[in-house]
Amino acid sequence: MNLLDQLQQLNPAPNERPAEAVCSRKGCRLPAAWQLLWNNPKIHTPDRRKIWVACADHRDWLEDYLQTRGLWKETLPLGGDTVGGNTE
Repeated sequence: MNLLDQLQQLNPAPNERPAEAVCSRKGCRLPAAWQLLWNNPKIHTPDRRKIWVACADHRDWLEDYLQTRGLWKETLPLGGDTVGGNTE
């Protein structure tokens, strides 16, 4: 495998998703089990939802982080429905 192939594995193309979702908490590489839906009302329309994913260990931490800042909207099991198709 050459260097370019290795780099592509580390940084897949924007439209490619990893085979397994990984927790959004900095430094965590555990598989995600939850999706935390949020938006920033200062810059997003009310129906826009951004998604962070969380492992079981970091769900509460990430949820608290978003709630403290008034950004959290909903937490759903990973693979569950999301609100509309307007997510990132």
